[in-house]
Amino acid sequence: MKIRVVLAIAILATATASVFFLGSEAQELKQDRNTERISGSAGDVLEDDPVGKLKVYVYDLPSRFNTKLVEDDPRCLTHMFATEIFVHRSLLSSAVRTLNPDEADWFYVPVYTTCDLTSSGHPMPFDSPRMMRAAILHIASRWPYWNRTEGADHFFVTPHDFGACFHFKEERAIARGILPLLRRATLVQTFGQRSHACLQDGSITAPPYAPPERMEARLLPPRTPRSIFAYFRGLFYDTGNDPEGGYYARGARASVWENFKSSPVFDVSTEHTATYYEDMQRAVFCLCPLGWAPWSPRLVEAVVFGCVPVVIADDIVLPFADAIPWEEIGVFVAEEDVPRLDSILTSIPVEEVLRKQRLLASPAMKRAVMFPQPSQPGDAFHQILNGLARKLPHGDCVFLRPGQTVLNWTAGPARDLKPW
Repeated sequence: MKIRVVLAIAILATATASVFFLGSEAQELKQDRNTERISGSAGDVLEDDPVGKLKVYVYDLPSRFNTKLVEDDPRCLTHMFATEIFVHRSLLSSAVRTLNPDEADWFYVPVYTTCDLTSSGHPMPFDSPRMMRAAILHIASRWPYWNRTEGADHFFVTPHDFGACFHFKEERAIARGILPLLRRATLVQTFGQRSHACLQDGSITAPPYAPPERMEARLLPPRTPRSIFAYFRGLFYDTGNDPEGGYYARGARASVWENFKSSPVFDVSTEHTATYYEDMQRAVFCLCPLGWAPWSPRLVEAVVFGCVPVVIADDIVLPFADAIPWEEIGVFVAEEDVPRLDSILTSIPVEEVLRKQRLLASPAMKRAVMFPQPSQPGDAFHQILNGLARKLPHGDCVFLRPGQTVLNWTAGPARDLKPW
């Protein structure tokens, strides 16, 4: 009976279009007539325009903090932490940018702390605190704006696994804590988990980077049947960094594998096939379990390809949660309930699955999780600006009295204090 229900959902779900949007006015006019607009405040916020609501001053840092790093290793442009690069590029040409720092609402410090890659292409966060401290020392010694607030009207993009805690293993990240000099600033980061030491109050949770052009190039024809019920490609055990296999993903990925590797309706594997993007477009549900951190580019890919994201990450704070109605477009499964994943997904009424797919077909929804170049109205870059605009005006408390200090320049591990 369970398999019959699964197949019924999969068959009925093929009636929904897979609409992809990268900014073409013509495509928007031709969007599927079954696309359902997001109702209420979430839809209104998603379509906000930040232009005219804030002014941002972009510090001109020496190229060794940003562009030189990309010149030395262009792989930084395509990894999931590239958010920091494209926010910088978009700001330089944005209508919200001001060249007069005295009229700025926000100050942006363009530091590419993730553009330090191993030979295998993995960003290493170990020098990031030193690099960030060096950049802050640079702006504090050359401009007056940092010193008057100690960063309370500044924002930084920190897209590491655990944001400004700068480590990919949770216990190490918590032990290090958020870089002390960033504790008054606003952090734009991909990491978000409620009541966590690495999530600072007021942070803006943004999506990780997934290359829009690469996804666009792999689109399937509209109304391609969704013949895969539940889909996942990725690691289940990280034996290199977690030899005993019990800590990685808090065991959630291992549980997916052990319970569903032989399931006839779950397509799960460690093999990252050449048809990965096409397979997501053929799937009804795309599993988005936590890894070392609770977030993953799979979430972006699922939204773009109209596959209902199944979020398995307890207490996750999702990107732009005040604008994107994640509860309406996704499915949330507690980590401890992974063994019941089949029964949870098959119990969702067909009508609810179809409605989620209609919402996912919204061009505004897809725009909001991507960083196209050049930037487009309503995209992830503009959602970040909307988040900054909603934090205005700054209260008088952000400005320090003459001679007053709050932050401790000598706090943190000794290694982080070494010159960069």
